Parts: sequence; structure tokens; C-alpha cells
Amino acid sequence: MYDKVILIGLGANLPGPAGATPLETLESVLEDLDKRGVRVNRRSRWYRSAPVPKSDQPWFINGVAVVEFDDAPGNLLRILRQVEDKFGRVRRIRNEARVIDLDILAFGDMVEASGTGDRAEGSLELPHPELQNRAFVLRPMAEVVPDWRHPVSGRALDDLIAGLPPDQLVEPLDE
Repeated sequence: MYDKVILIGLGANLPGPAGATPLETLESVLEDLDKRGVRVNRRSRWYRSAPVPKSDQPWFINGVAVVEFDDAPGNLLRILRQVEDKFGRVRRIRNEARVIDLDILAFGDMVEASGTGDRAEGSLELPHPELQNRAFVLRPMAEVVPDWRHPVSGRALDDLIAGLPPDQLVEPLDE
């Protein structure tokens, strides 16, 4: 059922260009993606989530979008990096606070690993290697692809969510 579905994770926890809130930045990013040929078919609600791993940085706003893209995953990754750059993303250390974070979570049922393994440099691993460990990804996914199964493990989304650590705090925003 989801063998052709492309999922993108979106997150932000720092003010964006011109002082935009993380939520405003995420909404602008969705519009920008559409202009670049990444058509958003639907998206989850926005969620507020504690940083993973735990830290004293601000909480994130996260969501998941189902998109259409008529090209290869590597080209989609390049577009996501261009959008991050446009909105002021700076990459210094892993898991740092950020203006915007865009990840390909799944590209249909494709399983792929390429590049150096350094995600900041644009390597690509599908499905996203941390997807099954993140409440801020799985809970929004459950809204847009409730019957999705992990293409490597075959585990259902509900099973993945049930296996999450209880200390990952994620709550939907009132919209």
C-alpha cells in the first residue's frame, strides 16, 4: 500500500529568518518545497517534542509530510539541503538546536545506504536509520500513513510506537 509513498520529517526549534517562529518557518518550508517540485499531498498535525537526546535546548516543532517527487532520492535530498540552507540551517554538531531540519524518512519501500555515512554531508540511508527510535517521527507518521510497515524489519507502525521509550515527550499542537 505504501510502496510508493515518500515521507519527509520536518522539525525546528530556533527562530528562523526575520525572527519567524519555528512553526512559521515550517509552514514557509512547505510552500518552498512545492515551488521546487516537491508536492505536499498531506501532512500531520504539528507536534511539540522534547529534544532527543535530552538536553536543555528548546523543544521542537515536528511533523511529517507525504510528498510526490518525480526523481531519485538523492535529488530529493539535495533539494531538502538547499531549502535548509535558504532558511539558515547551520551544521556544526549532531543533535544541536536548529532553525530547520528536513529528513527523508522513507522513499517508498526503498532500502538504500550511500555516501560517507555523514548525514550532514548529504549521505542517504533509506529508510531513515533513526526513524523507529523517535516518537516525534512515528506519532505524526501514524496520522498520515497509519498502516505503514518498516521496509527492513516489516514491523507495523503501531508496534514501533509501542516500543518507544516512555520518556520521549511528544504532544500535538492545537491548530
